[in-house]
Amino acid sequence: MRKLVMSAMVASAIMVSATAKPVFADTEIYFNTAPPAARYEVVPAPRAGYVWAPGYWDYRGNQHRWRTGHWVKSRPGYVYYAPTWQQSNGRYYLQKERWVESSRVARGPGAYGDRDRDGIPNKNDRDRDGDGVQNRYDNAPDNPRYR
Repeated sequence: MRKLVMSAMVASAIMVSATAKPVFADTEIYFNTAPPAARYEVVPAPRAGYVWAPGYWDYRGNQHRWRTGHWVKSRPGYVYYAPTWQQSNGRYYLQKERWVESSRVARGPGAYGDRDRDGIPNKNDRDRDGDGVQNRYDNAPDNPRYR
């Protein structure tokens, strides 16, 4: 009986460890100090099949360290976003590099669902064209003359 219980415990531990995702995989680390200003880098001439990833300040060993720019193999149908430092409530965190499907990237007028760029998504905006008349009373709520 003892051997049966032990083998069941070992088997369940193996199954859990094989399917478990580390808790720290998608966490963000916040810092109270901003990174130094970005360094100037000369961007090399375009290279077919690659995207230039600019240099950035990384945080290693309790200090900011400069990571030089480098070429990244392009991914057709995706847009590359380089690492950037973001601020939230007076603290800073590093937004890691990522690839986003090009069909999900908004471009041009009305991008990001905020046609008048007032910070309110069009679906919640009561005056999308900024003419002072709420959309429900406006005959032309998207009149381009008032943007």
